[in-house]
Parts: sequence; structure tokens; C-alpha cells
Amino acid sequence: MLKVQDVSLDPHERKVWRGDREIRLSRKEFDLLHALMARAGLVVTRAELMEDVWQTTFWTSSKTIDVHLGWLRRKLGDDPRHPRLITTLRGRGLRFETSAETG
Repeated sequence: MLKVQDVSLDPHERKVWRGDREIRLSRKEFDLLHALMARAGLVVTRAELMEDVWQTTFWTSSKTIDVHLGWLRRKLGDDPRHPRLITTLRGRGLRFETSAETG
């Protein structure tokens, strides 16, 4: 079980909760969240995400990650303009924040 901030993820049951509310995710949304939460606090590059989540080293679409990230943020209730869970570090990658103080 992974727990970062108020998000819990059970990789074996493939279930996610925000607080005590279960959140239903698609397979790819779950895999994306798992890849980020497993490295919470670290920057995960888009290339790493494409390999981990989509099992490819080439870009199937330049927007693949962005689209899934948008759906994931919406389901988690993470405001894309002021994210507290998943932040984008332009030109570097994404990071699942270990605290809500993203500064």
C-alpha cells in the first residue's frame, strides 16, 4: 500500500482512495498514478512514464500523458492551475508532491 498526502493506492487490488473516498480510475490512469506515487518527491520524466505506463520508448502521441494526467487530476480533485498533488516541472517531468506545500 502506498500513501502520500491523503491519497492511498493499493497496487494489488488496483484501488485508490482520496481520504476515505474511493476513486475509480481507468487502467492507464491507475498505472500513471502508481508510477508517480512510487517515486513521490522525485521528478519522473515523460520518457520514463511512457516506458512504465505505456511500455514504449517512442511517443504514441505528444498529448498522451497530458490527456491522462488531466483526467487523473480531475478525478483526484487536484486543481491543474494550483496543483497540490501532481506538479509539472516544465522541461523536466512530473512529480507527486510529498506535502501539499508545493510553494
